[in-house]
Amino acid sequence: MPDLTYLYAVARESLSCPSGVAGNPVRTIARAGLVAYVSSVPAELFGAEPLRRSLEDLDWLGETARAHHRVVDAVAAVTTTAPVRLVTVYEDDAQVAELLERRSVAFGDVLAHVTGRREWGVKAYTSPAAAAAQAADPDHADQRGGARTCGGDGQAGRPGTAYLQRRRAGLRGREQVRRQVLQRADHIHRALSALAAAGRRHRPQDPRLSGRHDWMLLNGAYLVDEARAGEFAALAGELGGDGVEIRVTGPWAPYSFTVMEPA
Repeated sequence: MPDLTYLYAVARESLSCPSGVAGNPVRTIARAGLVAYVSSVPAELFGAEPLRRSLEDLDWLGETARAHHRVVDAVAAVTTTAPVRLVTVYEDDAQVAELLERRSVAFGDVLAHVTGRREWGVKAYTSPAAAAAQAADPDHADQRGGARTCGGDGQAGRPGTAYLQRRRAGLRGREQVRRQVLQRADHIHRALSALAAAGRRHRPQDPRLSGRHDWMLLNGAYLVDEARAGEFAALAGELGGDGVEIRVTGPWAPYSFTVMEPA
C-alpha cells in the first residue's frame, strides 16, 4: 500500500524543518508561488478507517499534534505561514501540488492577512466552588430579591415550604451567577477583539487536555499586530481579577485564522 502525503502548512519560502509526524522527514512542494510542507505517512495508519480509530486515542492524538506543531512553528518562526488543520492527508504529492495551484488566490489572501501578525491565546477561568458558594448563600439570595415570601398565608413556617423556598433561591442564585460569568466572558472577548486584528472564540477545552478542572469561561484566539503584542498582553492582564484568572499564551503561528477546509 503506497504512503500518503501529510500536509502541515503553506508558505512562500522553502526552509529546512525538523522531523514531522511519525518521525518522518519533512519536504516541500512548490507550485503557483506557494510552498507546501509535507511528509510521507503510512496508509495503514493514516487511511480513512484507521485514522478514525486513532483520533479516539488521546495519547496518539497528542503525539501527532506535537509533531505537527513542531513543523508549523519552525516554519512560522522564519516566514509568514498558513498552518493547515491537524491530520490533513492527501493521496500523494501530486494532489497537494494541484491544491496549491487551484487555491493559490485563497492561500495568497490568507498569507496577506496574517503577515506581520501573530496569534495569542487567552483563557479565562473561575472557580466553580466559589460560584456555587455564592449561589447558595441565603444573604446573597435575599439581596437579589425573591428569596423570601410573605408569611401571611401561613405556609412559610412549615419545614417543607422553607426547604422549597431555599431550593428556589439557590436555583435563582446559580442562574444569576451563570449570567454574570457569561457577561464577564463577553466583556473580556470584546475588549481584546477591539485591540486585535481579529478574534475568535473556541469551545472550552476538555479538562482532560487542559489539566484544569476550573470553569473555563473563555477560550479565545486573537490575531495581533506584532507591534502591539505588549499592549495586548497588558490589556489581558487588566481584565482579570475579582475571581477570574486570565492566562495568556503565545505568540503562536496563526492556527485559528488560516485554516482552510480541503477542497
